[in-house]
Amino acid sequence: MSIPNSSEQQDTPLHDSTLLLDGPVSLTLGSDSLLIVDDVHKSGRGCCGLCRSKTKTTHTIALHNVLGAEVNPSDVEITFAQPATKNDVTVTTVRYSISEKEKSTVEKWVQKLLDLAYGTAQRRKRLKVLVNPFGGKGTAASLYQTYAAPVFAAANCELDVQNTEYRGHATEIAAQLDLDAYDAIVCCSGDGLPYEVFNGLGKRPNAREALAKLAVALLPCGSGNGMAWNCLGTGSVSIAALAIVKAVRMPLDLVSITQNDTRTLSFLSQSFGIVAESDLGTDHIRWMGAHRFTYGFLIRLLRQTIWPCDLAIKVEINDKKAIKEHYTAFANRPVDTSADRGRIEAAEQSPGLPELQHGTVLGELPTDWEIVPGTTMGNFYVGNMAIMSKDTNFFPASLPNDGLMDVITIDGTISLSTALSMMNEIPTGRFFDMPDVKLRKATAFRLVPHEKEGYISIDGEQVPFEPFQAEIHQGLGTVLSKSGRIYEADGPL
Repeated sequence: MSIPNSSEQQDTPLHDSTLLLDGPVSLTLGSDSLLIVDDVHKSGRGCCGLCRSKTKTTHTIALHNVLGAEVNPSDVEITFAQPATKNDVTVTTVRYSISEKEKSTVEKWVQKLLDLAYGTAQRRKRLKVLVNPFGGKGTAASLYQTYAAPVFAAANCELDVQNTEYRGHATEIAAQLDLDAYDAIVCCSGDGLPYEVFNGLGKRPNAREALAKLAVALLPCGSGNGMAWNCLGTGSVSIAALAIVKAVRMPLDLVSITQNDTRTLSFLSQSFGIVAESDLGTDHIRWMGAHRFTYGFLIRLLRQTIWPCDLAIKVEINDKKAIKEHYTAFANRPVDTSADRGRIEAAEQSPGLPELQHGTVLGELPTDWEIVPGTTMGNFYVGNMAIMSKDTNFFPASLPNDGLMDVITIDGTISLSTALSMMNEIPTGRFFDMPDVKLRKATAFRLVPHEKEGYISIDGEQVPFEPFQAEIHQGLGTVLSKSGRIYEADGPL
């Protein structure tokens, strides 16, 4: 049996963390790994098999990768996710024989192994899995069965898998789901399905309770997989499945979007201008995957188009240095796991969606909002998460539940060379500090397009090209997250 990350030198283990079995085999629990030492007997060469030598093999399994452990009548088995390639893991099991007299000791050791492997994460999660067979390149169903299903099964998750059949189907499912039957809704798709799920939960009479109780997670199977990159730190289906198994609940800010007399919820981003055009204007080349965004961006950049609008923002922090200080202070706060129960109890007492503090887009514009010139708008982009797609950490100062949106505005008359430089600096993290990138932390905004036709993108979904207003609600939603505190993205430099 091959086990990853071999190592020959380890610290001396604590006695109560080491399980000694006949063989001889020792299994030792470290702070972040399981060490297995196996003295393998081999026949010596040239002695007709009568001479035997001993070879010690040492293996290390990251505790994060341990999925399960079980004591059987004659052996102990440990199941884990073994790295298969740089971007994938496969389920692997090792077994070691035990005697009847060892069974009690082995059971206690296995319990300690699982306690360390899962930490504060919930075991045996009850997952409602929604598979969008039409999203991205149309491979979500096969990706789920091949890469995610074995990981969930090995972790003894309770699974209820359902294909979505049409646009908006996930919204209908989430609106009717039994809140007490599941711990999380896992979307096997791009970011479109989580958008539908949040809005389905938001349509319920007990919307706030539903959004607090049911966590949402994404298995990255679409052309844009922002939620997976932000919350799980990966674009790999199998590694994301492992991360979901070990993930903890995290409150997430959600944004109310009003247009005319409608109200919807946004979890990821809102865009108008070149980003919206690059996203929604490239639906005809979805076969290119994530590359279609880059292609669309470059084509529109060469045209140096502007998207005039009226823009007003409820600004809370408008200085980049202060924004960095805000990020550092928030990111260094300890995770308060006890607060989650209180949040759910509060939601049960006031179950409906929060009232809008600033009214809707149809009301009078509040007098204390900042008026931002928009006649030459090139890019209006608002992030509720940091990473919009692979290698695009567009909003490095974004935080999951600080009650603030990150609003970026870029003038459309900047030179082509400056615009190309901006694009190149996004992966390096230097985009944030570029002088032509205007950044504000805000709690609300209103945008009114001047033109009659164009694109507005909410979480990658097209909405009517008409005035819209946004208002953030701190910690209204819930996601599954690796850290439980911040996104899996580098903060501002």
